[in-house]
Amino acid sequence: MTDRLTPRGPDAEGIHRHNGSIFGHRRLSIIDLSDRSAQPMIDKRLGLGIVYNGEVYNYRELKRELETLGHHFFSDGDTEVLIKAYFEWGDDFVSRLNGMFAFAIWDLKSGRVVLGRDRLGIKPLYYALDDQRLRFASSLPAMVAAGDVDTEIDPVALHHYMTFHAVVPAPHTIFKGVRKLPPATVMTIEPDGSSKQRRYWEPVFNASDEDRGRSAEEWEDLVIDALRASVKRRLIADVPVGVLLSGGLDSSLVVGLLAEGGQSGLNTFSIGFETVGNEEGNEFKYSDVIAKHFATQHHKIKVDSSRALDLLPRCIDAMSEPMVSHDVIGFYLLSEKVSQHVKVVQSGQGADEVFGGYHWYPPMLKADGAGVDAAVAAYAKVFFDRDHAEYASTVDESFVSEDFSRAFVADHFGHAGADRAIDKALRLDTTIMLVDDPVKRVDNMTMAWGLEARVPFLDHELVELAGRIPAELKLAEDGKGVLKNAARKVIPHEVIDRPKGYFPVPALKILRGDYLDTVRDVLTSQAAKDRGLFNAGYVDTLLADPEKHITPLRGSKLWQLALLEWWLQTHVG
Repeated sequence: MTDRLTPRGPDAEGIHRHNGSIFGHRRLSIIDLSDRSAQPMIDKRLGLGIVYNGEVYNYRELKRELETLGHHFFSDGDTEVLIKAYFEWGDDFVSRLNGMFAFAIWDLKSGRVVLGRDRLGIKPLYYALDDQRLRFASSLPAMVAAGDVDTEIDPVALHHYMTFHAVVPAPHTIFKGVRKLPPATVMTIEPDGSSKQRRYWEPVFNASDEDRGRSAEEWEDLVIDALRASVKRRLIADVPVGVLLSGGLDSSLVVGLLAEGGQSGLNTFSIGFETVGNEEGNEFKYSDVIAKHFATQHHKIKVDSSRALDLLPRCIDAMSEPMVSHDVIGFYLLSEKVSQHVKVVQSGQGADEVFGGYHWYPPMLKADGAGVDAAVAAYAKVFFDRDHAEYASTVDESFVSEDFSRAFVADHFGHAGADRAIDKALRLDTTIMLVDDPVKRVDNMTMAWGLEARVPFLDHELVELAGRIPAELKLAEDGKGVLKNAARKVIPHEVIDRPKGYFPVPALKILRGDYLDTVRDVLTSQAAKDRGLFNAGYVDTLLADPEKHITPLRGSKLWQLALLEWWLQTHVG
């Protein structure tokens, strides 16, 4: 299992055996580069051990507090702080952490194990628990590498993948035998195998009386102050920190705030592909503006799509779960180059969900006051890749039963804490879609090259603030209005008042030539026929005219099928 995790932690390996339990860790050294912070870390005085992935940005403040309570530290990093904090405050210590994390803490004497995951699920945590044993890891392939794992397809997960834009919410994974711990959750497993889970955080998307009295300018000031603090927190490291600069508003604002805070000689990185048809393959003209304005050490990485095709097998091998979005290969190739310069980068990921930047949000305003069913219907129309009827024609009939994805959205929309339809959608995307699509993509593709990505737009205090901002301010100016206006105080208007872009990899949307041939080979292979996931007639229809079959979110339905089959062939055969 640790061998399979080597790319995520190339700097060191540790194994600890104790009373029939074995804990393993692969280390990416970012804070306290010495062996004192090696893992698994054992605190014999407290009788606790830990394996942990992530960064706690306020660990120094917590350390000082713990020292006043009588604790003595043998290391200078954040790992030991988690052990002491758990001992002092119990499993509620997670509510004191600001950062991204997945951890396992165990009691050396009793054998109790506590698993925990950060509020926005930035760091992954997969597990399998039965009456014989507990296993857990930072990736699904590491779980499979352990052997004796049920890799039958989970029908609920398959429905989500094919319908909910490849988003498979926790606790499901594509395999029946592996679950994932939900974000903002602590799970305690007792030595007898009994377990319990507790959710420790959930953002509220309703405004208070005080909030309703705020002006647009007040909200803009609050946003820029919160983001300024978030970006500063994410500089905590004993190695240099760079920025993934797409040229869009979000990453440009991160660069601007870092420069404003006194960072000079900042390394920034952009990637671009060639144009295919009318699909532009790069946004260098915008990233160049920011790089010049703030005098960064800018690296433009130009990738030939033919090289991308050659490296797709390695990219798919690095995917912890099937990831259909076109920009996965872009992040993979970018991370390879970036890792040659720095070990830590900040990224603008998450701003579109948190601040309402996507085109499917305005229709949700029209569903206000019409009830949960109308809100669910409006969301499904703009976000789902296919309806249940098309799903039934896509997959083998053995996988067809309930409309799991629509039921999931309806259940989520029914929860208290978000009264308006638009706020229900923003909450769902921030706490569910964001976790199991964009954030997972960035974590997987950067960590595949031993590169840590930090996401300042997912600071939980910023997310809490954004949830309370009136939706109309967020959706203004074609999306992210409040953020755009706040950004005008920091970055050039050219990257604010521009058409919305995305991380483009045109060859995976416009499937032609070698790409189409590769997809055809995957879906018509003997392995695909033996697996029997998809109806042959539906596959033939997509292969006959792939450019005709595009999802509402502008993705290729053919690529969606091929990616899942290719991922399964890679990881289970």
